[in-house]
Amino acid sequence: MDVAAPVMPGDQSTMARAPVPTLAVEVLTKRFAGLTAIDGVSFAVKQGEFVAVIGPSGCGKSTLFNIIGGLIDGYEGRVLVEGEPIAGAHQAIGMVFQEESTFPWRTTLDNIAFPLEIAGIRKSERETRARALVKLVGLEGFENRYPAELSGGMRQRTALARTLAFEPKILLMDEPFAALDEQTRLLLGDKLLQIQQELQQTTLLITHNIAEAVQLADRVVVMSFRPGRVKRIFEIDLPRPRDSAIVGSAAFGQYVAQIWNDLREEASKGLSASEASLARRSGNNEGG
Repeated sequence: MDVAAPVMPGDQSTMARAPVPTLAVEVLTKRFAGLTAIDGVSFAVKQGEFVAVIGPSGCGKSTLFNIIGGLIDGYEGRVLVEGEPIAGAHQAIGMVFQEESTFPWRTTLDNIAFPLEIAGIRKSERETRARALVKLVGLEGFENRYPAELSGGMRQRTALARTLAFEPKILLMDEPFAALDEQTRLLLGDKLLQIQQELQQTTLLITHNIAEAVQLADRVVVMSFRPGRVKRIFEIDLPRPRDSAIVGSAAFGQYVAQIWNDLREEASKGLSASEASLARRSGNNEGG
């Protein structure tokens, strides 16, 4: 990973020009019962930037997500929002999870309006704002449908709109399209890019899908297998506005190949560790 030249203590002009990132993680380390999940992870996300974090299973991506989102404590290092250290959940950070998170007893419109209702916003205003978000995520005509009447992709768009309802500065997403088929993922990626472009939303995406990372991100952070460390950060120099048509380009394929070259070794380590763990469990069962 390229390292920028250090700023000398007396170089005040350079320090003054350096913008404060919207989100920064500094030397994050987390251990569980003697197992180091992530080790010294550091990177930053600028205002309006889309950054994807990718790594093999077991590299600590979800641990990183949960620390930033305030769901895990007891870690070393710092999480900062606009230069201010935070601890626990923070109102500037909105989270979208991989798991189904819509309320089955509420309609699409009422699901999206839920955070506004909790905030005490009057009904007419929250309905107006919720309808604007319905349009933003492309769910017009489905306002009065319940989650059981929607596709998986529609439910995830409902969850995304609900998160956007309280206008977070940072959108934190943990493999939100993982349960969907590849074609739907690509098309929802287009919708996510449109939303991000319109709102200039600062976004951090956790994913294991290389194509998804390259399709969406300005930069891709590649993590090593456990303990998870930043192995390399790729700048994705593809034109914006961007959509899934970019997937067929030679430049897109080159980025995917470069990231896979870095990720392949780490994924192999993860596979070997998984197979060794399975062999140990089988041996213990046979011995018992």
